Amino acid sequence: MAHLHVKKGDKVQVISGKDKGKQGVILEAFPSKQRVVVEGVNVVKKHSKPNQMSTQGGIVEFEAPIHVSNVMPLDPKTNEPTRVGYRIENGNKVRFAKKSGEVFDN
Repeated sequence: MAHLHVKKGDKVQVISGKDKGKQGVILEAFPSKQRVVVEGVNVVKKHSKPNQMSTQGGIVEFEAPIHVSNVMPLDPKTNEPTRVGYRIENGNKVRFAKKSGEVFDN
């Protein structure tokens, strides 16, 4: 089972690619594919035909997944991109921001 340094609900910043510098919340994570969907990032247009579910076809905009290596979580204290560390607190493994030492909401 693959694991990611970020998870659904984390506020992240894109560090490379066409949307570099944009910030958003992770809407969905795909650990097996090492990809995440970030709100407002990598928005693509898809042409859809009319069908049973949507009687009107047209161009649909949606966020496509991006590779997890292109995002960094934002430090809860300083709101800057930071690396993630792991430590044991009260018998639980927690993620913390390397810059400030602040624990991410778990």
